[in-house]
Amino acid sequence: MNIKGIHKTSLIDYPGKISSVLFTGGCNLRCGYCHNADLACNNCNLQSYSNEDALEFIKKRRGLLDGITISGGEPTLAANIDEFIKRIKDLGLSVKIDTNGFYPTVIERLIGNGLVDYVAVDIKTSREKYQVLTGRRVDYNALIRTVNIIRDSPVDYELRTTCIPYYVEMEDFKSIKQSIGHVGKYFLQQFDNMHTLDKAFHDFDPYTPEALLRFKGYVSTFADECEIRGI
Repeated sequence: MNIKGIHKTSLIDYPGKISSVLFTGGCNLRCGYCHNADLACNNCNLQSYSNEDALEFIKKRRGLLDGITISGGEPTLAANIDEFIKRIKDLGLSVKIDTNGFYPTVIERLIGNGLVDYVAVDIKTSREKYQVLTGRRVDYNALIRTVNIIRDSPVDYELRTTCIPYYVEMEDFKSIKQSIGHVGKYFLQQFDNMHTLDKAFHDFDPYTPEALLRFKGYVSTFADECEIRGI
């Protein structure tokens, strides 16, 4: 699984549950605002945990945890993710996965095999700005396929967008609405301009709460539930 970090206890990463968070190394994107740059770049200086190390840690905390969050980096890149999650599920724990959505076949397989209970998908920005923000040529249709998969599945899910000035504006949310249609939960996240992969993002002032509320008002036209995180 290429586990590069473990957060023992979180009350916020898995909504409604107490979870531990496992962070995997490596990502197919290079978002300038990324706060997990060492993970995204799979920094070899980070401590590594074997699958057995992580599972032993989880076993010791079984009575304290409701679930496990697997984040990154991008966890769907891991070759043996199915087997690893099955062993977590065998311990009686729920599993949430955080993903950028560009590996829909992995998400579809995990859901089909009953291996995940909650999927969180990042919608970085509109189709038009994705390459600029992520630093990579991407197949936006793969992201849309992931959204369709989770929306049509029995698992709980959320979509989320970090609101970065210029890269995420009202016109971008209009484009996102046109691309994905009506969804369940959509969270807007305040941008933190510190500790970013690209230091140029330090010069971007976060949106005011009033601006985020305007975004929320619009997103609520195509999401059953829309909330703001980080203010």
